This record gives sequence, C-alpha cells and structure tokens, in this order.
Amino acid sequence: MNTTQTYGVVGMTCDHCARSVGNEIRKINGVDDVAVDLVTGVVIVTGSGEVGATDVAAAVSEAGYALAD
Repeated sequence: MNTTQTYGVVGMTCDHCARSVGNEIRKINGVDDVAVDLVTGVVIVTGSGEVGATDVAAAVSEAGYALAD
C-alpha cells in the first residue's frame, strides 16, 4: 500500500535547494517518489508503507533546511 505525506520546508530559494531536498529524501528506505514545489515550499513524499516524519526531517536537515512548524 502506498502512502502520501505532505510537508512544508523552509529556506529553499532555488532549484538546487529543491533538488538537494528531494535527493536526500529519496535516500530514505521505502520512499518511491518525491515532488518538491520550490514556490510553495511543499514536499510530497510517496512511499510503500509509512515513511516516518522523523526520517524526513533528518533528510531535510541533512540537505541544510528544516521542516516548517
């Protein structure tokens, strides 16, 4: 069963930022697809099963950004 989760990311200002965030999230086990909207700061994560918000937050942090509150 696939799940889709939506997160807000703060601090992204360019396409490189969006690619960095997407690439880090794609490394999470179980992630099938990531869509990053630079303009809105929205990241949509699709995975096979539940992808933990803690894992997503860590990946976003690794890319140099943070999840919105």
